[in-house]
Amino acid sequence: MRLLMATAMALLPLCATADENLNWVKAKGTVPEAMDRLEAAVEEAGGTVFARIDHAAAAKDLGVELTDAQLLIFGNPKLGTPVMRENMRAGLVLPLRVLAFKDDGSTWFLYQEVVPMLDSVNVDDDVEGIQPIVDALKALTEKASDMPAE
Repeated sequence: MRLLMATAMALLPLCATADENLNWVKAKGTVPEAMDRLEAAVEEAGGTVFARIDHAAAAKDLGVELTDAQLLIFGNPKLGTPVMRENMRAGLVLPLRVLAFKDDGSTWFLYQEVVPMLDSVNVDDDVEGIQPIVDALKALTEKASDMPAE
């Protein structure tokens, strides 16, 4: 019982800060339109799109209604490989993922901040190559939002 309580107490700070490690970017148009722009931006930047998952379509196939939501899984080996060479654990959270979804009539991109995501698999913050990934993810979602930066 003590072990269970100690484990729960150790995990509590992780739960409390989870939302703090998410970035929300408001996007124009529908979820498919926003995701099309993000996919195009990734490809224009020399990245690779590995998968595009339509969560709402999968739910509909089961007869379940879900708000419009799509996930894009993508990366750029020029950026991710140096980080993985320093610590292979980075491969657990790379490639990157961005969720586009509807919430209260607005379309949003949602993604995890890169540094805390890599911290979760014990990749040191000072590993060379992390900052270009951070910058690329921010630039891609802002470009695909098709909205002026605030």
